Amino acid sequence: MTHRRIHSAEFKRDAVQLARTGGNLSHTARELGLNASLLRKWLTAEQEQGDAAFPGQGKQHLTPEQQEIRRLRKENEILRQEREILKKAGSLLRQGNHTLRYRFITDHRPQYRLDIMCRVLEVSVSGYHSWRRRPVSNQQQWDALLQQRIQEIHQCRKGRYGAPRIHAELRAEGVQVSRKRVARLMRAGGLRAKGKRRWVRTTDSAHPFPVCPNLLDREFNVQQPNAVWASDLTFVPTREGWLYLAVTLDLHSRAVVGYAMDAQMPATLPLAALQMAVQRRCPAPGLLHHSDRGSQYASRMFQEELARLRAKGSMSRKGDCWDNAVVESFFSSLKRELFEDTIFENRTVARQAIFEYIEVFYNRQRRHSTLGYLTPHEFERQAKAA
Repeated sequence: MTHRRIHSAEFKRDAVQLARTGGNLSHTARELGLNASLLRKWLTAEQEQGDAAFPGQGKQHLTPEQQEIRRLRKENEILRQEREILKKAGSLLRQGNHTLRYRFITDHRPQYRLDIMCRVLEVSVSGYHSWRRRPVSNQQQWDALLQQRIQEIHQCRKGRYGAPRIHAELRAEGVQVSRKRVARLMRAGGLRAKGKRRWVRTTDSAHPFPVCPNLLDREFNVQQPNAVWASDLTFVPTREGWLYLAVTLDLHSRAVVGYAMDAQMPATLPLAALQMAVQRRCPAPGLLHHSDRGSQYASRMFQEELARLRAKGSMSRKGDCWDNAVVESFFSSLKRELFEDTIFENRTVARQAIFEYIEVFYNRQRRHSTLGYLTPHEFERQAKAA
């Protein structure tokens, strides 16, 4: 004769807690000598009803002090879950979309009690169950497919793309979707582009060298390639010290045509970036080269190189970073999208990461808003074909 095994309410609560933290319900059930379907039933009951789900057998007789301790523990657990739910889904309360709240509840039922999630997200338990019973609409199916592709693009671009660039990527793939819909699905999935960084001044214009007039005068829209270049330098933090970076951009396509890196910041650093650009592009005489009025660009060595190329020099006004806004914008994007709040282990790692960012991502893959969300490489190819 087989005797039915009787479990106390305390055992059920402990088993449910172990199943929730263990991850694998079937494995937990085997370890406890239970049927997996029974443990799943307890888990569902606990999520929907809390302790009221387990009147159980063998109820313990607790002293008033033990009852108060149990009550306080229960309240602390409820408060902990409420805080976590608000942290993860607080933005959904501002959107007024119950469908997004219901989806969050479905995705997090193994982690939190159903009644707590419904209370925090201001929906009813009956409303949630009613939503679960409805057939999935065509729009919901399409949203699910879109959201999956958006997550893939966001991950592929290492979190550097926001809604505008992901929208452009989808349109390039032939997907007809509005930017607002992309933004809505990104918010629902908790996706966003990496945030902006604080601007840091690096230019030292207190030097005895003569400076060039501002011939560019913020005319950043250039119709021909290799007609106007802009240059600047910045620093990248590593655990073994600064790595200095100088770049030269073609304002026609915003492409990085030359760059150089060094552990120091000598006058030869921007010169090396200029020479790389010259070797790659072979500009005709009359090139306009713009920079700030830092000592590296005002130095005799750099100005002699411009004269040898028969190029005209142009420099920003004193203390006005907006006169060289295109390069400043590039540096802002590089620091935000490449390392944000992290610090490279050493200069070699940083150098390799910057090389990959410029050569692989920025010039050939990153969609630029000024170029109609084309990459610099695509923009130059289309301009050449036209």
